[in-house]
Amino acid sequence: MTNLRLGGPDLGFGAFLVLVAAGTFAATWNLPIGTAAEMGPGYFPWAIALILLAFGLFFTVKGLTRSHAGIEPMQWRPITLIGIAVALFALVVEGLGLGLASLATIIVAAWASRESRFFEVIVFALFMSAAAILLFIKVLALPVPLWPW
Repeated sequence: MTNLRLGGPDLGFGAFLVLVAAGTFAATWNLPIGTAAEMGPGYFPWAIALILLAFGLFFTVKGLTRSHAGIEPMQWRPITLIGIAVALFALVVEGLGLGLASLATIIVAAWASRESRFFEVIVFALFMSAAAILLFIKVLALPVPLWPW
């Protein structure tokens, strides 16, 4: 049996939306609203605030009436390796060229998953690099070096 507790994420999100709606109402209190035919400067902010308030109340009630099983802990490996792969591409694309930079980026990004297989990653990286070269250099004619030489 899982340890169920109050629906924290829904309750927190609902409370946040209610606070944003209340802040919008307070900030636009003195603006004339007008009608749908002749909208005043406060019409649109009030309409959006009403929609936010409705969603906020919905999520608040949902958080109060339904229990929550909990949130899984954050996985740092995928977040870190995807960030490193993006930074790697940005740093080496001009020096190594699009072909090698995209190969290196895909291989580093593949390490983010423990299920990646070496042969599949290499084949995928070759096809994606070829597709990137065709798209960005041949079709779009971007001035990006293809290779380092």
